Amino acid sequence: MKSATGLSTQCIHGGELDDAHGSPHTPPYQTTTFKFATTADLLDVVDGRKPGSLYTRYGLNPTIFSVEQKLAGLEAAEMAWAFCSGMAAESALFMAHGRKGIVCLGDAYGGTLELLASQLPQLGMPTHLMLGSDMGQLDEILAKGVGLVFFETPTNPTLEIFDVHAIARMAHAHGALVAVDNTFASPVNQRPLELGADFAVHSCTKYLGGHSDLTAGAIMGSKELLMPIWNWRKNLGTTIAPEVASLLARSLRSLVVRVRQQNASAQAVAEAMTRHPRIARVLYPGLPDFPGHALAAKQMSGFGGMVTIEVKGGGEEATRVADRLKLFALAPSLGGVESLVTQPCTTTHHGLTPEERARRGISDAMLRLSIGLEDADDLLADLNRALG
Repeated sequence: MKSATGLSTQCIHGGELDDAHGSPHTPPYQTTTFKFATTADLLDVVDGRKPGSLYTRYGLNPTIFSVEQKLAGLEAAEMAWAFCSGMAAESALFMAHGRKGIVCLGDAYGGTLELLASQLPQLGMPTHLMLGSDMGQLDEILAKGVGLVFFETPTNPTLEIFDVHAIARMAHAHGALVAVDNTFASPVNQRPLELGADFAVHSCTKYLGGHSDLTAGAIMGSKELLMPIWNWRKNLGTTIAPEVASLLARSLRSLVVRVRQQNASAQAVAEAMTRHPRIARVLYPGLPDFPGHALAAKQMSGFGGMVTIEVKGGGEEATRVADRLKLFALAPSLGGVESLVTQPCTTTHHGLTPEERARRGISDAMLRLSIGLEDADDLLADLNRALG
């Protein structure tokens, strides 16, 4: 549902509830339960006849309502559910809509791949893990009755770009739904629902939170498709906490200016690294020679703050470079105001076998850079010094 206001305005004013004391922002209701004047009033909320707060584990809390309206607006969605983590959001999505089978296209976060490859099949849920190069087989797999296609774009950590519109059209022709993990791009750079996807999924821990001080997740989509997810969130106990929801709302107010600056700095870093003699390869959608550049330029309004570099000399040399960086903190996660570096083989994709990483094109020499809000010149000086 497209908002009548711009994205920056939506980030600041969307979902804010009127406060009797004049606060411009919805306060955190750190309340587990809510009282009613009469049993009839209580039953109106319990039975869904009237909206209202009831019990925080259910998500029926004013602070959670507020941030969910803000989140929905960011993706031009009818509704949003907020979760205690991105993995909680994905798990509820898979439980509600993946029981006929799930296709995962391309690279994804290591925890997502582990969930799909090892845990969901234990529950009798068929899963299919496909590389981007296997796209020609997607139509055949969908013809088997698979219910959900899931993918990241750009992917973690190779930043592969998938055509959301084309995949959605193919999946819908077979009656399947499409979920896009939009964490790396953020709604500032890409809006999957407007490209034809049914769900946008986020680890709000990353760009939406933006300050490395909260853990949360979200799913945005239509009311019809989100309602089956609600009971999974309620009964698995994965609802976002009100104090975290309040922190997330705070962070969203600065989302657009943060991401646009990260886009600009990441472009500068990527371009400089292509000229460095110690770098074998740079993966960034904003580079003209990146394989997915044309598609990214078509479906994205910015190329993001993530840059993956491959250091000459192999994994041990990449580790030495990571250890010598000073401004880039050696840490997993991404999307914060501070720049981070991680070696995927030691963190995000450490759980995959070396053979599986190699099959996916994730070399030990890769370093994934999350570009923060420091001056780009200072980040480049840090990289040049560490590269020696």
